[in-house]
Parts: sequence; structure tokens; C-alpha cells
Amino acid sequence: LRIRVNILASTFDLLRHLGDDRRLLWAGLASSWFWTVGAVALSLLPTMVKGALGGADDLVTAYLAVFAIAIAIGSGLAAWLSGHRIVLVTAPIAALFMAGFAALTAFAIGRVPATTAPPLGLLAALSDPLAIRVAIGMAGLAVAGGLFVVPVFAALQTWAPVEARARVVAAVNVLNAFFMTIASLAVAGLQTAGVSIGMIWAGLAGLGLVVAVLVLSTLPTHPMRDLLFLLYRILFRLEVEGGEHLETIGPRTVVALNHVSFLDAGLALALMEREPVFAIDATIAKKWWVRPFLKVARALALDPLKPMATRTLIHGVESGDPLVIFPEGRLTVTGSLMKVYDGAGLVALKTGADIVPVRIEGLEQTPFTRLAPSQVRRKLFPKVRVTILPGRPIEVDPTLVGRARRRAAGAALYGVMSDLLYRTTRIDHSVIDAVIEAAKHEGPGRVAIEDPVTGSLSYRRMLTGARLLGRRLARLAPAGGAVGVMLPNANAAVLAFLGLHSAGRVPAMINFTAGPANVLAAVRAAEIGTIVTSRAFIEKARLQPLLDTLGDDVGVLFLEDLRATLGAPEKLWALLRWKHPLARRDADEPVAILFTSGSEGTPKGVVLSSRNMLANTAQAAARIDFGRADKVLDVLPVFHSFGLTAGLVLPLISGVPVFLYPSPLHYRVVPELVYGFNATILFGTDTFLAGYARSAHPYDFRSLRYVVAGAEPVKETTRAAWMEKFGLRILEGYGVTETAPVVALNTPMFNRFGTVGRLLPGMEPRLEPVAGIEEGGRLFLRGPNVMLGYLRTEAPGRLEPPAEGWHDTGDIVKIDADGFVTILGRAKRFAKIGGEMVSLAAVEKLAAAVWPDAQVSAAALPDPRKGERVVLVTTREGATRSDFVTRAKAAGGTELMNPSEVVVWEKMPLLGTGKIDHLTVTKMVREAARA
Repeated sequence: LRIRVNILASTFDLLRHLGDDRRLLWAGLASSWFWTVGAVALSLLPTMVKGALGGADDLVTAYLAVFAIAIAIGSGLAAWLSGHRIVLVTAPIAALFMAGFAALTAFAIGRVPATTAPPLGLLAALSDPLAIRVAIGMAGLAVAGGLFVVPVFAALQTWAPVEARARVVAAVNVLNAFFMTIASLAVAGLQTAGVSIGMIWAGLAGLGLVVAVLVLSTLPTHPMRDLLFLLYRILFRLEVEGGEHLETIGPRTVVALNHVSFLDAGLALALMEREPVFAIDATIAKKWWVRPFLKVARALALDPLKPMATRTLIHGVESGDPLVIFPEGRLTVTGSLMKVYDGAGLVALKTGADIVPVRIEGLEQTPFTRLAPSQVRRKLFPKVRVTILPGRPIEVDPTLVGRARRRAAGAALYGVMSDLLYRTTRIDHSVIDAVIEAAKHEGPGRVAIEDPVTGSLSYRRMLTGARLLGRRLARLAPAGGAVGVMLPNANAAVLAFLGLHSAGRVPAMINFTAGPANVLAAVRAAEIGTIVTSRAFIEKARLQPLLDTLGDDVGVLFLEDLRATLGAPEKLWALLRWKHPLARRDADEPVAILFTSGSEGTPKGVVLSSRNMLANTAQAAARIDFGRADKVLDVLPVFHSFGLTAGLVLPLISGVPVFLYPSPLHYRVVPELVYGFNATILFGTDTFLAGYARSAHPYDFRSLRYVVAGAEPVKETTRAAWMEKFGLRILEGYGVTETAPVVALNTPMFNRFGTVGRLLPGMEPRLEPVAGIEEGGRLFLRGPNVMLGYLRTEAPGRLEPPAEGWHDTGDIVKIDADGFVTILGRAKRFAKIGGEMVSLAAVEKLAAAVWPDAQVSAAALPDPRKGERVVLVTTREGATRSDFVTRAKAAGGTELMNPSEVVVWEKMPLLGTGKIDHLTVTKMVREAARA
């Protein structure tokens, strides 16, 4: 800028540039009113205190202090009410209050006669009614002044161009000074003319009313939207994150919100900077309680049964106005994401609009929702949080047409909304912090866990026990050190896990079914010095030989011995401090060490952080709707990643009660537990689910909503049995311990038999080609749920992180155009026959179709002529190779998939998780071949 010598001319230029922008001029004039009132008040204050009140000098100073502090209070109140947004409706309201408090001051001193009494000191003023009324008037005026000027000046700085902001502020300062000068001269003139102080205050009050009307009538922002935002901020303590993504929306934008209550539309209107158009169902639009909203907002009433509805929305988006939609088309009755209509996705696709996803949390707790009281903890004014993500277009395969294109658009929009739920779920704290937050949110008296021996524990009792136990167990290892946990699915296992984590130690979940050699390898890899267990468990599970094998390598602490040493003062202190973890834990610190099954070699320690585990729970929750009305029966062992994360941590942080049972192999007992506990969610493997289907009464599973299977492929016979006998479909998923564990999952919204579902949000896949395999590839994964690293027996205690964050799953998979994942087999479980790669898993799948009621396992053996040959092992009595060849050919199997021989065993070796121990099968087959 060129500096001008003529100060008057340069000042005039500043004011002229200010006047070029109507909004900036409005803000400048409005802020000048604040300074005008302040100049008048401060110029009248000494005369008023000394003359009307007969006050001393210290009383004048006290009033000045009250005035200054009150302005600070008003400014702070304005900052809080704004919620980091420009909300200007407070300006006319505050101007009205300024006028009111000026009138109060005028009335207080208007008829006060002159006094000859001694000067009124500060202490005496505290008991003087007149002095108190004047103080209230001055304080109220100052609070209203702060509430008036802060949003106005914030708007001024926000609207001013960056390159001219300093000059805009300078111009406004000039304007303020001009009005202050005029006001001071006017007050001096009026006092000289003999006008009383009370009359001057009354005149200021009258002028303030005029200013309030002018400010409201010329408000640059939408007063109704501002007022709505103010109401949500005051009543629900509204917090908005990512509001800038709504401030910068382009001409073609679709704002998509989850629909949790009848208050959502008003909140959406309050958040928008530009006036939006709402897409509303025509039936809902006729409701009496919707009509007032339609008078203050623009809306398109649509009939979803008419084909023209989508075209109407398309025209609305093309007109340039932001369109607000609720993709689910109705209020949620589950508390989570429901069906997303394809039409909304098609609108965004055809118009090329950006989808701005918005998540509303908290309003589902109000009475204005469709959720039953059992599904949500009711509050009249709950805290509401809104998170807004950046806009992005949706993309589908350009070759798709017609219904396929429409379905793909709907699936893409569903992906955006489920990604919204995942990305807006907090994962940057520890698991113990997440459980404590759930306890506060759901209520400390709510049942958290239950087992058949010790009964139920509320959140408060569970966290008290965890703190009590953790304080003692902390002595077993230094901070960050590993302590072994060898306990069955029971309340004690949960308390030990949470207690060690709370105390800053890492629970290492021991797989007691893995055999002495594997357990010893796990202990050495994680440098475990002590294992926590129970005498009763050791006796019932007959694990004393395992402890004898461990010998002097590791110490053993029995919970029965520990319980006997706990005193009443220690228990009371734990009860009083149940909301506080024993040590601060970071999200990226280890929360647990799990161990691979050992089915392909020596077990490795898998170190998972809180972020890994919470990210995976958030990913799963974004795809499956569940809530307080659900109950989980967790029969998968907690030393298994699925049993720990999905079966325990996910329900605990979601307010879902968990019933823990120590053995999934009790095929007659588990169905009775489902029936007695009214479980709605059951996790299992194909082996377990097939066993339950054989033993259960058709009515035992009446309460189940979700049956989720993993670890091994689900046979068609198992799927058919559950559908025919119980009317339930099995949702098959896929996971590995290293991803905490869930990778992909079929859901009620997207389910395809023969696949393991679609990848969860937040996961990045990479397929590397494998020689001899035409479709698919070796799956590598990266994401926040991928482990911190491995611990190996060869290098005890040394963490081996995944290279560049990528984990090699060792699985060969293919991913189709719709995102569904099909497992072709383990990379180590392929046989190379005549130069061709043959999946042993594919052979087993064919064998399962031939002998559906039997267990099967395929093993590859060296062959001098073909390189390798396949031996098929089954528990089906009388099974022959010719049976397999005949049925496999009819099912589309190739010649290479036919085994060289079929061997019948009475019993198949199993791992503790229910999977077939393929490593042991291969060893046994090779030993038999050598013999």
C-alpha cells in the first residue's frame, strides 16, 4: 500500500471502502452503538455516583470494576452461545436488554433528591438499596453490551477480506471514535443545559429500543436460523465439529444426515449458512406439527411411490440450492444406521453433487424420537454433538445402467453414511476410558456382565472390581510389562483384563488349549513373568499338567489367594474411585497381547493398542445396528481376538449386557442360555453353530437378531439348518487377530452367501498377484485397527511392527465389483500340482458339500511325479474317493481338485477356537505317509 500524507483523505478512503460492503458497514455501525453506550455510561458514572448517590471515590472505582467485569462476563457468554459460529440474533436481543437496563438505571436515580449526608463508602453501599439497584443496572447494561459487541465484531473480522482485514478494523475504529465523540459532546451539552442524569439515561434507553429494532430489521444473517441455533445451544449445549464444511459448500450440494429425532430438521436449518431446501415425505409434510416448520423453511414434499420424486430432487439440486436429505427416509428405530434409499444416492450421482455427511448424536435421547425407552437412556435436555465431514462426490462403475446403476448409487451413499458413523466415533483414548464413559452414559447401575457362577455385575461393580484387582496385579510387572491371564469366559477374566489395563500393565491372554509347547512359546515371546489364573478353573479344566510344564519359567498367582487378602478399606476406596483408572493410558499404548493359533507354526504375540481395538469396534458398529435393547452371549474364549473385541469390548462400550460362558462346545447348554438370557446376538464358528442347530429346540433362539460366524467357512448345510429350523440367517464374516480382528462382514443391508461380506470402513486393501492364481491375490491390509506388531519367540519382548503399516494376511482373496470379499484360501494352504495352484480350502468346500455332516481337512504331500498331491481327511464313516469325484464333478470341481486318496478318522484335531487344526492334520498325514 502507498502511504498517504493526507490523513483526512486516507481516513475518508477507509470509511468509503467500508461502505462498499453492506455487511461490513452494518457491523461497523452496530459496534459503534456499543461504544456510544459505553462512552455515555462512563462519562455519567462519576457524576451519578457522587451526585445522586453521594458516593465516595472508592465507590466510583467499585462501579468501574463492576462495569468491566460484567462486560467480560457478557463477552464470555457470547462466546459460549456462539459455539464457534457467527450467530448475530444475540445482537438485537442484547440491544433490547441494554435499553432495558438503561431504563432501570434511569428509574432508580430519576427521583433521588440531593443529599448532604457524609460520602457513601463501599461497605455502606453494600447495604444501600439504591446503590444496589444502580449496580444491577450498570452490571446488566455491561453484560448485555458484551453479549452485543462480541458476535458483531467476530462477524466483522470473519467477513472482512484477508488482504484488507486490518484496514477494515481501522475503519471501524474510526467510526467508533466518531460516535463516541458525538455521544460525549451530546452528554456534555445536555448536562450544561440542565438535563438531569436520569433523563439522559431515559433518552439512552429510548434510543436503545430504536437501535434494537433497526439491528433486527437489517440483520445480515437469517434471524430464524440464528435463533434456532441459539435454542439448541442453550437447551442441549450443542457442539459442532467441522462447521466450516457447511460454510464453504458449492452450488451443487446434498447434505445427508442420520435421522434420530423429530428435532433433526430444525437443527439442520440452524446449522446451514445458506438457506437450504428440505426433502420431506409427502405424508409427513401433512402432519400438524410439521406445518410450522414448513412456514420458515423451504421444502419439497415428495411421494416415494411416484417415479417423479427423484427427478424433482434432481431439479432442486441443479437449481443451486443446497438440498438437505435424510437418506434413511424415516426416523431410526434401532439407534443406528438403517436402510439407505437408492434414490438419494442417484440424485447425487446424476447431478454430480458433493455429499456432505452430517452425524447427529444426543437428540435420540430426547422424548422426540421413535426409539423405545429400553433402547435409549432418556434425558429431557441431553448434550447434542454434531459432526460434519468434508463433501465428496459418490462414484460408481460408469458401465452400469438402469437398476444396477441405481443400486450402486444407493450402496455408495450407504458407504458414505457408514463411513460417517465410523469416522465420528471416538477412538483416541484408552479402552478403560471408553468403558468408564459408557458407564456414565448408560448409568452406573446398568448390568454390564454376567456369568452363570458369580451372577451379574453392574458397570459400577465391574469397574470397582477391576480397580481393586488392578491395584494388586500391578505388582506383578513394571509399568508397560505383560502379565499373563489364563481364565475362562467369566466375570473374573473381565476384571483381570480391565484391571491390568487400568493399572498400566498389558494383559496377555493365554490360550490354554494350545498345548504346553505353544503356551511356553507364548510366555517367552511376551516375556511374561506371572500368570493370573484360578484354582477352581485349573482343577475343572484339568490344566495342572500345563502348569507343571511351565515350571520355574513363570510364576502363578491364584485369584482365590488374592481375594482373601483384600480388606474393607481397600474395597471402599476402590468403590469411591471407580470412575478413575489407576494410570493414564494413551490410545496408542498396548491394551492386550493375543497369540496366533499356532496352526501354521510357533504362536506369535499380537500386540494390540486401544486405538486398534476401539477402531475395530467403531468399524463394526458402523455396519451393524445394535443398542441397549440387545444382549450378547459370548461363548468364544477371551483369549481369541473375536471373543475379546467383538464379544466383550464392543458391547461393554456400547451399553450392551454380556453373558459370559466358558465353553462353546456345550451344544445342549448354549441354546438354553440363549433362551434364558434372551440373547439377541450370538457369535460362533461353523463347527459350533452346526452343533447348536442339532441340539437346540426350535424355540430356543426366538430372541436372536444376529448370528455372526467367522474363523472357518460356513457350510451350506449349516446355513440351511439355521434358516429352516430357526428362521435365522447366518452373517458370515472374516477377520484375523492382527486386525483386532474383524476385516469384512455380511450385514442385513448387504449380504451375499459364499462371501465374507464387504470390507469395513477405514480399511485399505491391497491385492498382490500370486503365480498360478488367475483371479484375486494375496491380501494386505492397512488401517487404524492393524496391530502395533508381533512378538516372536526368537526375539522376546522386541516389537516387530508391520512394514509401512501393511499387514500380510496370508490369505488369497478376490473382491468383486460390489466390494464383497471371497476367501480362496490360505497362501500356505495351496498345493502345486503339475504347475497349477490348487486351493486346499476349495477342496474342503467341495468335500463339505459331499459329506455335509462331517468334518474335513485337506493336506498337501510331496509327489515325485506331479510335485504335490492332496490327501483328504474326513470324519465321515465309509467315505471314499469315488464318492468325492462323482459329486465334485457335478458341482463344477476340476480334475486337479480330486484328492489322491480319502482317509477316514474318528476324530478331527481342533483348536480352542473351534477351527480345525490343519497343521496337526498335515503332520499326522505326513507321518502316516512316511510309515
